[in-house]
Order: sequence, then structure tokens, then C-alpha cells
Amino acid sequence: MVLSELWNHYEADKRIQGFSPNTLRAYALQLKMLISDLGDVDISGVTLNILKEYLAKQSDRLKPSSLGHRIRFVRSLFRFAYEETYLTSNPSIKLREPKMEKRVPKFLMEEDVIHLKISCQTLRERALLEFLYCTGCRIGEVEKLNIEDLNWENCSAIVNGKGAKQREVYFTTECKVWLKKYLDSRADSCKALFVTDTNPVKRMAIPTLRWALKRLASRGAVAANVYPHRFRHTYACQLLDNGAPLDFIQGMLGHEKASTTQIYAQLRGERRRELYRRFF
Repeated sequence: MVLSELWNHYEADKRIQGFSPNTLRAYALQLKMLISDLGDVDISGVTLNILKEYLAKQSDRLKPSSLGHRIRFVRSLFRFAYEETYLTSNPSIKLREPKMEKRVPKFLMEEDVIHLKISCQTLRERALLEFLYCTGCRIGEVEKLNIEDLNWENCSAIVNGKGAKQREVYFTTECKVWLKKYLDSRADSCKALFVTDTNPVKRMAIPTLRWALKRLASRGAVAANVYPHRFRHTYACQLLDNGAPLDFIQGMLGHEKASTTQIYAQLRGERRRELYRRFF
């Protein structure tokens, strides 16, 4: 069996497991690069040394995080081949990911958020800004949200997170006001929470949502790099500042592992340093 044939079986298996189209597209790109380097070879001839040589070539131009993603895909692919008995042994079992430098997540200062709010020119901009700021949602979760997912009485929403896992997030009364103003201004029948200005109206895609925030930051002359995930970091920082325990933040962010949330513990000290540098 050659790599491309293995991929057909692997992709079908992951689709059955409910992997998202975005994840499968990313995996398909990883496979393309693997075949580009090794050729569409018979998988029985792939050894640990061959895989190490392939990854070593990538290490010079990839960040540790990107290289780690590539290694995880290779391990997943060949583990599948072994478990499905397409191989009698797993050549990737001894592959190890590079050590990752723990970086403190970047957040927005309160004055940046104020500048962004002042710079909003449309109801959609303000509603989107408020929702990202007070829910900590991933941009992919916001993209998939429908109006019917909102519970106005509880000021909450059901979002579909990573791995098709649902969780409840909450928004402020201020956010509720702007969401209602935005929805009342619409005359379309699209079920999506955030829609385009084009005709016909359709759900805003992730690149369009990102661009809307970039345009807002440019208009407000905000020096910080404004992107959707930075609002998520800011949300976690606000919760920490207000004394929320890490296990609560883990649930609000939808993290499967506590270790993923642990990095936000560094935010409290980093925020203090940022304030010191800014005001002393």
C-alpha cells in the first residue's frame, strides 16, 4: 500500500470520527509535503530513519510549533496504519516532538478595547467586538454560531468547540444590547449570527471576521496587533484579574487539558509588568 492509498483510508476514518473539514485540510497539506519529499512510496518501506531525515530537513525552516504539528501528523498516520494492520510495526513510534518555548499569551489593555469600541461605525462591528471580548470564543466558534444558539434570558450561547464538543458561554448585558440592535437592523433571513453586507447575504467566514477586526484596529489607531484569539487571551486575563480559579477558566475556554489553561497563570504577572512599563 502506498502513502496516497493509506491517506484515503485514514481520511475516511477521521471523517467518521467527526474531525472538522479544517483539520482534514491541514492533514491533507501535511501528506502532500510528505509525498513531495519521500514520493508516493510503499508504506512498508518507510523506516524510522527515513522519517527522521524527512523531519530534520524541515527543522531548519519551521518553528518548533509547526514542526511539532508535522510530527504529530506523521505519528497519527503511521499509528493508524499499524492499528489497522496495514503495517506489522510502527516506524513513527519513537518520534519525539521538539521542546516548546512557553510563551505568555498576548492580551489587549483596557484602553485598547476602549479605542476599538469608539472606532466602531456599524452595529455589526460593535456586536462582534462585544461578543468576542466577553465570551472568549474561538473565531471558528463564532463563525458557526446561529441566532437560535443564543439564550437571551440567560445571556448565554451554546457554541461548538474543538472536537465537536459543545459548551455554554455567557455574555454581558451590554453585549446583549448590541447584539439585539444589530439583529433588529437586519432584513435578511440568514440563520447565522454574523452575516456579510453582500447580496445575497451569507454567513461571515473566518477570513472576513479577521479582516473586520483588522480594519477596526486600523481605524482606531490601536498599536497592538488585533486578531480574534487575542480577545480570548484578554478574556482569560480579565477572569484572572477578578480572582477566577483556573479550573473555572478552563471550563469557560473549553480546554480539554488543565495544562493548556495553566499558561494563563503567567498572565497576572505579565499584566502587572505591562502596566508598570506603561505608567512608571
